[in-house]
Amino acid sequence: MNSYRQILYHMVFCTYNRQNSLPAAYHESLYKYIWGIIKNRKGILYQINGTENHIHILSDLHPTVSLSDYIKEIKTASNKWLKENTNFPAFTAWAEGYCALTYAYRDKQMITEYIKRQKEHHKKVMFEEEYVKMLQESGIKFEEQYVF
Repeated sequence: MNSYRQILYHMVFCTYNRQNSLPAAYHESLYKYIWGIIKNRKGILYQINGTENHIHILSDLHPTVSLSDYIKEIKTASNKWLKENTNFPAFTAWAEGYCALTYAYRDKQMITEYIKRQKEHHKKVMFEEEYVKMLQESGIKFEEQYVF
């Protein structure tokens, strides 16, 4: 018998201390690198975008891969790549945590559009405000002192 699954994650993580260390001019090369990691883990990248201090990823998660391993591999490999790449001289590390929210496939287009508009969105809304709102809207209990 075949197995069927649908695991759609919206993942968000930021740079260490939310430093603006990801120059917008080089985002495309970073996103392509992360896309390669996702493909190697049998995932499907639907959308990736961000700003100078954080990234949003909408991706399918293959059932043989745990979420924590998936994000750890994305962050570890891209961390090494960013540090070796002269286009990101201010990058020191990714922050320790992450946010990962599941969505129904019917919400894919809405989340994709939200991620596409990140640069415009953050002209009005600070990352910290956005992050807390995402947690609240998803019903995730958190202690604000440990969020950042």
